[in-house]
Amino acid sequence: MIKWLNGKSETITSAAAIVASFSVISRLVGFVRDRILAGAFGAGDTLDVYFAAFRIPDLLFQLMVVGALSASFIPLFTKYFRQTKNEKEWELTNKILNLLVVGFGLFILLGIIFIDPLSGIIAPGFDAGKQEALASMARVMFGAQFLLCISMVFGSVLQGAKNFFLYSLAPIFYNLGIITGVVFFVPVLGEMGLAWGVVLGAFLHLVLQYVGVNVLGYKYRILFKFKDKDVIYTLKHMLPRVLGLAVNQVNFLLMTIIASTLAVGSVTILQFAYNLNFFAVGVIGVSYAVAAFPTLCELYNKGKKKELVDTFSKTARQMLLFLVPATILFILLRAQVVRLVVGAGQFDWEATILTANTLGFFVITLIIQSLIYLLVRMYFAQGNTKAPFIYGLIAAIIFVLSAVMLTEKFGVLGLGAAYSIAVTVQFILLWVSLRVKMGSLQESVILKSLWRMSLAGIVCAFCAQGMKYLVVDWIELDTFLAVFAQLMIAGGVGMLAYVLSAYALRSKEMVDFVAGFKKRLLKRNKPQETIVTQI
Repeated sequence: MIKWLNGKSETITSAAAIVASFSVISRLVGFVRDRILAGAFGAGDTLDVYFAAFRIPDLLFQLMVVGALSASFIPLFTKYFRQTKNEKEWELTNKILNLLVVGFGLFILLGIIFIDPLSGIIAPGFDAGKQEALASMARVMFGAQFLLCISMVFGSVLQGAKNFFLYSLAPIFYNLGIITGVVFFVPVLGEMGLAWGVVLGAFLHLVLQYVGVNVLGYKYRILFKFKDKDVIYTLKHMLPRVLGLAVNQVNFLLMTIIASTLAVGSVTILQFAYNLNFFAVGVIGVSYAVAAFPTLCELYNKGKKKELVDTFSKTARQMLLFLVPATILFILLRAQVVRLVVGAGQFDWEATILTANTLGFFVITLIIQSLIYLLVRMYFAQGNTKAPFIYGLIAAIIFVLSAVMLTEKFGVLGLGAAYSIAVTVQFILLWVSLRVKMGSLQESVILKSLWRMSLAGIVCAFCAQGMKYLVVDWIELDTFLAVFAQLMIAGGVGMLAYVLSAYALRSKEMVDFVAGFKKRLLKRNKPQETIVTQI
């Protein structure tokens, strides 16, 4: 059964379907997590401290672990996994795992030692009591990030081997661990139970990923070879990627710093709005980028430039097929989404509206945010980690300037607007530079598809908006179920209108999607010959 769960995905579409499906489940569980958090604590001091406490541990994790694995380990592992039979891929895995565990462990110790002064930097707007609570939570969360460090190495192995099932399942259990912390640990341990729930989630995340690599044949070995060519290659390509991630993480850190100086609850509102925005980005953008990355690496390693561009173009168009209606429906139904996910208990109506409006500024660049993940992986597949760093740095500077100007007048809403401005600049720089290098990214094909999808999107918008107001005449929107009904009916009608319109406009991506769906449905329900044995 475990071997079946760890099965290989042969195509980008099938891999993306697995990652996206479990990403949806993970995000839904994440919404349950956020609703429980919001209902229990509201947009106040406790959650402000909780979300701010993530920043330093997560910053170190993103820089050291994600930087090394996404930029250099996965392409190298993919190469060895496909071309060798001498277990060189497992030797590489152990060398990188041991290197990260030792290096990351040392940085964690430093973080724990210096977290008190760092708390004042992370949240200068917090009073002494809140900064002390932040430091206490962060110390525990460092332990969770250490577990995730090991788990992410195993997860990268699963990506490189195109085994996406357990890789995609792990985040669900991570969120379940956090929920367990809120429900069971907080009544016993108080607010620190939130931090210990994160540790439990990280442990569950690690266990699932280890099961996956163990089935593939991995065995742990204590192996340190700092002068090994693969280690040197990883470190060489890691540095620019780390710098690039540092830019993104500094953006989030700056958002927290600025939000901590605004009204109480601003950090919480910002985090909830970003979590909701990242639902579509994670389900569509990250899923397709993760699924396509091994294939992009293989094509580049084989020198197949045309196939590389074809794969990029096809993947981008498949993403757009879902991103266009997602952007429209999130903008139109953002208030309903926020009410359902976090509008409960201590999270009042004023906080709900502010979160919905902040979400609106985030989702206007939903397509851009998602395509950036694919663009960056095109650079990584070619061993280019410097360009994403440079363009990310430019975007970060623009973010800071925009945030300073906009928050003075619009408060937390200005942070959402500044973020969208910055990612738009980053997207333009990434696309133009890649196009110059590749000669073409099949823009005409992509724009032709996007034109048809946009026309279908207009139909989707009219239908969803009209149905949203019709539902108000039928149902009193004063309960969770009533708001849920409005969201599902308006969103469902809008999505159906989009599918039918795109199909009528002969959108190739929609036609292919419908044909694939019919094929799977017919195959699943194909009549089987029954043999009756006479006794």
